Amino acid sequence: MAKRLEDARILMYSHDTFGLGHLRRCRTIAHALVEDYRGLSILIISGATIAGAFDYRARVDFVKVPSVIKLRNGEYTSMARHIDLADTLKMRESIIRHTAETFQPDIFIVDKEPMGLKGEVEDTLAYLKARGTTLVLGLREIMDAPHLLEAEWKKNGVMEKIDQFYDSIWVYGPPEFYDPLVGLDVPNSVRRKMDFVGFLQRNASSTVTSLNARDDNYILVTTGGGGDGAELVNDVMSAYESDQTLTEKALVVLGPYMPAAERSALIGRAQAISSLEVIEFDSQMETLIKGAKAVVAMGGYNTYCEILSFDKPALIVPRVRPRQEQLLRARRASELGLVDMLLPEQSADPANMAAALKALWTRLPPSKSGSIGKLEGLNHISGIVGTWLESRPRLSIVGAE
Repeated sequence: MAKRLEDARILMYSHDTFGLGHLRRCRTIAHALVEDYRGLSILIISGATIAGAFDYRARVDFVKVPSVIKLRNGEYTSMARHIDLADTLKMRESIIRHTAETFQPDIFIVDKEPMGLKGEVEDTLAYLKARGTTLVLGLREIMDAPHLLEAEWKKNGVMEKIDQFYDSIWVYGPPEFYDPLVGLDVPNSVRRKMDFVGFLQRNASSTVTSLNARDDNYILVTTGGGGDGAELVNDVMSAYESDQTLTEKALVVLGPYMPAAERSALIGRAQAISSLEVIEFDSQMETLIKGAKAVVAMGGYNTYCEILSFDKPALIVPRVRPRQEQLLRARRASELGLVDMLLPEQSADPANMAAALKALWTRLPPSKSGSIGKLEGLNHISGIVGTWLESRPRLSIVGAE
């Protein structure tokens, strides 16, 4: 039974520059919390261009900030090409600060980027800390290769700022799977704030049905946001084109951020492959994964949690640049026997991919092939938040007379 909280508020920040991972993670946490606590309102600040394409439960809403695109080389540009990036960042920073001042949250949860995109939440963190808001940094269980993360954080003094601002650091995975700060010089004061809450379990909606739901056996091929997913889909299609004995049905979800030219070319190719159905986007991916016989994916955090939650055999072909997060996750999960993995250069060989797809059809699910532990992240977060909110002091309004 949901507990009652009087006018409790949580603000979440999701910078969203390349895919859907940050928004989907924030939305998952928000939905779990409002289900557990009546009287709780949650507002998500998001830069995702399609934030409005998802459904939100009662007492969960979002504020859209101007979108910024992360390019394949790791640099950023404004979605509105006629607006300078610096001006876009100023608008985003102003909206974030004004939202915090107006919403007056009890808890502020920042997803993945400690100071936000190009430092855009630092001013808001300082304001909310002075007000007495509880500040939480949420980290994926794997951030990046240690040498890349260390270089990025050292350049901007991020570790010192994490220590200065944040009250708690949630790691969205179990400690035995991976430590997101492994290989970094982490002060004890920061380590003490870290709480490995566990993977965030997923459920398919019982009220909203996917228009693409099917009741036959199929392999789901998903690229997440799709911005860099064309190579994976190309490799799958090449396997089907080169091996006439590969007849397992597949549903391919391209992702909303796949470039138009690549999307059009892949859709055209798929028309000649009777076993494939291609769609561009579905806001109910949990339903499609739940219904699938197996999954082929790049191995982003959310998709990996869904593979474990719905206990699906999986083949992971990770992105290896500019970040190595997916590669490290796929390697670790493969070591534990939870998934099969092909490197991109292996996946590009049609014979390799065809063999992997055939093997996937009879592969045991993660629960039967490896040790995954319990997916208790949402339950742990709910318990932590409930303890904080039930014992919260009256917060001050900074600047009030």
